[in-house]
Amino acid sequence: MELGERVNDQGVWQLLNSGGAEAGYVLETEPMAPLPGFSGAPINMLVTLDLNGQFLDVKLISHNEPIFVSGLGQAPFHKFFEQYRGHSIHDSLVVGTPYGAGSDGSALVYLDGVTKATASVRIAHESLLAAALQVAREKMGGVSAGPPAYPDRSVDEDLTWDDLVAQGLVSRTTLSNAEIDARFADTLWEDDDPEAQEYPDETFLDFWIVDLGPPSIARAVLSPSGFDELQSFMEISTSDEPILVIETARHGLVTDEFVRNTAPDLLSMEQGGFPIAMRDSDIFVELNDALPEELHDGASLILRTDRRLGFDPASEWTMNVKTLREHGMFQPEIGSAEVAINHSTDARFFARPEVIKPSPPWLDALRNRAGDLAVLGVFLVGLIAVLGLSLNRLAGHRHYTPIRLGILAFVVGFIGWWGQGQLSIATPLGVTRTLAEGGSLAFLLYDPFSLAIWGVTILGFVLWGRGLFCGWLCPFGAMQEFAHHIGRLLRLPQIDVSDVWDDRLKWLKYGVLLVLLVVLFTAPARLDKAIEVEPFKTAITTFFIREWYYVAYAVGLLLSSMVLFKGFCRYVCPLGAVMAIGGLIRTRKWIDRRGECGSPCQLCKVKCAYGAIAKSGEIQYSECFGCLDCVTIHDDDTQCVPLIIKARRGRNLHGVAAE
Repeated sequence: MELGERVNDQGVWQLLNSGGAEAGYVLETEPMAPLPGFSGAPINMLVTLDLNGQFLDVKLISHNEPIFVSGLGQAPFHKFFEQYRGHSIHDSLVVGTPYGAGSDGSALVYLDGVTKATASVRIAHESLLAAALQVAREKMGGVSAGPPAYPDRSVDEDLTWDDLVAQGLVSRTTLSNAEIDARFADTLWEDDDPEAQEYPDETFLDFWIVDLGPPSIARAVLSPSGFDELQSFMEISTSDEPILVIETARHGLVTDEFVRNTAPDLLSMEQGGFPIAMRDSDIFVELNDALPEELHDGASLILRTDRRLGFDPASEWTMNVKTLREHGMFQPEIGSAEVAINHSTDARFFARPEVIKPSPPWLDALRNRAGDLAVLGVFLVGLIAVLGLSLNRLAGHRHYTPIRLGILAFVVGFIGWWGQGQLSIATPLGVTRTLAEGGSLAFLLYDPFSLAIWGVTILGFVLWGRGLFCGWLCPFGAMQEFAHHIGRLLRLPQIDVSDVWDDRLKWLKYGVLLVLLVVLFTAPARLDKAIEVEPFKTAITTFFIREWYYVAYAVGLLLSSMVLFKGFCRYVCPLGAVMAIGGLIRTRKWIDRRGECGSPCQLCKVKCAYGAIAKSGEIQYSECFGCLDCVTIHDDDTQCVPLIIKARRGRNLHGVAAE
């Protein structure tokens, strides 16, 4: 096989066989189906199709999917595409595993996805099919994108040979010696058939075609024993369509070199301009006694062609009959002329399998993660209810710290490691690029688990600012908080950043975000590496199983959290910068304050490990992580200085009154 000419400006080339004839097409998917991946950039694949719509090969050319670039590595993505070989665009291909009514007998063909990267491979799969089917429609007009018709065995008509002829179910072509002689006129072989010149009016070719797939037709053509033998054959070869050909004149059907159960060298089939593979079925032909005697005396074969390879018996097709002549006695030169005979069988004898349309990818994704989504939904509803309706009660609970740590453990274990729901800056950057290029945001639907968390996070912007996600839903943030508690248990000295440097360092994360945006629009191919400023992929997605330098970076951040409380979240995290900006749509001040907060009382400010409380006592919600420590102090009459002073004054006044 070799590459032929480029046939359009959308990345489609001809595929040529060793003889230089067209054998299929080679195409790139990105120009024809530029569906954006999670990086915002399309996944480009090289697809090789034969003329029957079968995948000869699929290769990955380029992509920027973060999970594969430096997470799981490239090998699983490349291996995924190996599954397409041997399948066809006729197949109902889906990514995933059978569910519901799916079984081994399903018409759906399941391709194994890649754990932790199902969304990316679904996007790649949809891009591949969209491009391949577009080529099939535009360049391969003879290839149907749906399953071919098959004989409907429930159709039982009492037909005779005369009925078949009258209804056009039998095709017959006759050519005289003179007519075939005319086809060789002005060629080297024009005088090489003396019989044709001596008897010009006699018949050279008398060719008959009947499709024996429909039982009603086969019963009218074959003897009872011949019919039974054919039905036995079709019970075994369920996808083959049997075609009876008969030749009663001098041309014949085969040459002396013909071998049974192979393709006759004088015959070929095509449909819609594309070749159809066929061969002898090696069935003994015994015709019905009612057929004309000349047919019994002729040469006959029952050919077989596989409907799975694109042959549609309910549509018109062509039988090409080759006529050969020899010139010269020793090592003669061979010349040929072809006779094209069209045949069609009424569609009433056939049925088409119900086309099982694969579910939309977003629906498959929902079904595949239904259990996880149910657990996540219960957790998110409960968390929002507690924080929205019982926030002060939660903060004042005497076991608040164990409760919070239990929630964070669930976030790390279920949302992070199990559910792979760690949000990343890759998503807002991908959305930004897609919107800038006028693309579709449908790629977000391929990961409903993360999308649900994004939805709740955006709701949280309105109610709490950045605090809901950063303080309660971020797996890596939760890991840093556990590291902080371990550091305290080990009595490690804590780094107390001064107010001046704290205010300066908090701007760093916005600078990191700005750099990523610049890379996004100037050097998008390098974005996947730039995003590694986030340790999420290492710590959550790959369970720390990566190159040592990524692991060292993630572990180093966790170790630093033992002495510098959530330093990455506060100063470096670009996703945190996005969350802080999103929090600007917050509609309320949800943390209660008193007039004495800030002046004279500074207790909450001193205790706030995030530095999210100004000297005035006001909450800086763009830096608030919703840990509720200040809420606990505010409502505790043993910690809150104004409450303690108020209680003392009450006792003093009570004592004076008693005196």
